[in-house]
Amino acid sequence: MKTERESPPSISEKPDKDKEAQERANWGNGVEFLMSCISMSVGLGNVWRFPFTAYENGGGAFLIPYICVLLFIGKPMYYLEMILGQFSSKSSIAVWCICPLFKGVGVGQMFGTISIITYYSSLLALTLYYFGVSFQAVLPWAFCKPEYGESCVNSASSEDDVMKSNFTTDLKSSSEFYFLRDVLHEKNDISDGLGSPDWKLTITLFVSWLVVFLVIMKGVKSSGKAAYFLALFPYVVLIALLVRAVTLEGAVDGIIFFLKPQWSELINLKVWKEAVVQCFFSLAVGLGPLIMFSSYNKFEHKIYRDAMIVTSLDTVTSLLAGITMFAILGNLAHNLNISNINEVVKSGTGLAFISYPDAIAKFQAVPQVFSVLFFFMLFVLGVGSEVALVSGLVSALADRYTTIKFWIFALLVCIAGFFIGLIYITPGGQWILNLVDYFGGTYVVFCLAVFEMIGIFWIYGLQNFCDDVEFMTDRKVTVYWRLCWTIITPGLMAVMFIYSLVSMTTIQYSGWDYPESAIIAGWLVFVFGLIQFPLWAFWAITHNCNQGFLAAVKKLLKPSEEWGPADPENRANWKLFKANKVEERRKAKDSNKISFAMQKFSNLIGRTK
Repeated sequence: MKTERESPPSISEKPDKDKEAQERANWGNGVEFLMSCISMSVGLGNVWRFPFTAYENGGGAFLIPYICVLLFIGKPMYYLEMILGQFSSKSSIAVWCICPLFKGVGVGQMFGTISIITYYSSLLALTLYYFGVSFQAVLPWAFCKPEYGESCVNSASSEDDVMKSNFTTDLKSSSEFYFLRDVLHEKNDISDGLGSPDWKLTITLFVSWLVVFLVIMKGVKSSGKAAYFLALFPYVVLIALLVRAVTLEGAVDGIIFFLKPQWSELINLKVWKEAVVQCFFSLAVGLGPLIMFSSYNKFEHKIYRDAMIVTSLDTVTSLLAGITMFAILGNLAHNLNISNINEVVKSGTGLAFISYPDAIAKFQAVPQVFSVLFFFMLFVLGVGSEVALVSGLVSALADRYTTIKFWIFALLVCIAGFFIGLIYITPGGQWILNLVDYFGGTYVVFCLAVFEMIGIFWIYGLQNFCDDVEFMTDRKVTVYWRLCWTIITPGLMAVMFIYSLVSMTTIQYSGWDYPESAIIAGWLVFVFGLIQFPLWAFWAITHNCNQGFLAAVKKLLKPSEEWGPADPENRANWKLFKANKVEERRKAKDSNKISFAMQKFSNLIGRTK
């Protein structure tokens, strides 16, 4: 038996492929992988996207659909992608040797990743800019400037400002004026163009990309070491901010406002759709970096434990961030003498760069310290996610073109990312960010994730995949995972995607309409991402149609010779394991047939008597 297990695989492979697989880098230890996953999943979305999404979709009641989505979509997707990467030791595109006809799914997901990478770096530039100006003796957004006009109220409000807010309508805080006029130089219309990049933001954008390059230049050898800081430091700051925030006047009102459930929202499909979108955005599933990270694991690594830790910690972090941020907003409303906290809540970048700075400016004791800590925390959170996304792209390129050094691809991607990112720091940049996120980041990834589940569990087969998981983890796959992977998860995602398309409305930015050309460009981005699936399928069929179209399709629906464990010994043992499983099922089936025949014969004898 031992000789048989160590025999070479029946399917021939090139020697250099085996050598390459053996030489593939691994994490220094399992903790580096866990820290990297935490730094990837716990990012900006937890701090500014989750609190506003929860508030807008039922408050505390939003936690019910979010936890349901986490259990039936988030965790199954997260565990699945961890398994795919670790089992095959391949990146998110190469892993589709499991079903070559679906390779376009991986390419389309990578396009979605690229879309997010381009604008995510501009958010890093903004956080770094605010971090830098927070060292000034007086926070630059704390007080109004003459050019802001009479409608401006100081963020570092005095009693006069509170009186002014009581008798004047349509006021804006100095933090809002500062962000829109001094930082973004924002335009109300992009029909005449986007404008030129701001030179200050250009510098911070360059520094952001430089940091990302330095972290990923040596692959997991460098990013694994940085992951400890990227994963743990934000928690230090978040806990410090939480302790300070809950002691502020009005904080309790803000927390209650955030957690107060609106039960009627639970029957609103929009709330469930937003829970799915938030889950995808937060956990970074369906994008590729999770497959890439796990591909550098040792084959026997306990990924089940890590998957449960990260997905649970991500949810807890989102909740803590929501409590922290709404406690700060509650204090802001208290200082402005505003009874409805809804009036001080902004969404997205507005929440991070208007509402929070506005609240921090009102801190009576060294607001600069809290501002520095807050924006440095945001920067570190953003770098952790950006490193994962960029590494996923670089690893896919490095796996495809093995003769080129990893750091060269990293450098080229970072340079390209910097120049593309300049678009987002123009006066019209936030318009484009909103458009690309809507069409290229959300819907493309959402749709292709459904095909990802279909390709693996309905084409490759649930039983085949479960056998692979059992071989690698030495544990049987339970009914929960089987039901989620085959029916519940793809079914829920398909329903939510169809609902999203049916209920889709014309996109706007801050209440302003996009020009028709921008809407067309957005739809082209969406179509380009989705069309990768059929295009690559067509390309594969045309290169394998020597024996006819149907024969080519049938061949491409089966795993290629490259699918399986990368290590030769593991591959040989895996083939033997699979063969034994097939034989066990055949014997069980024959035994059932014999038992059925004997039962039928016994019933026949009984009736004769």
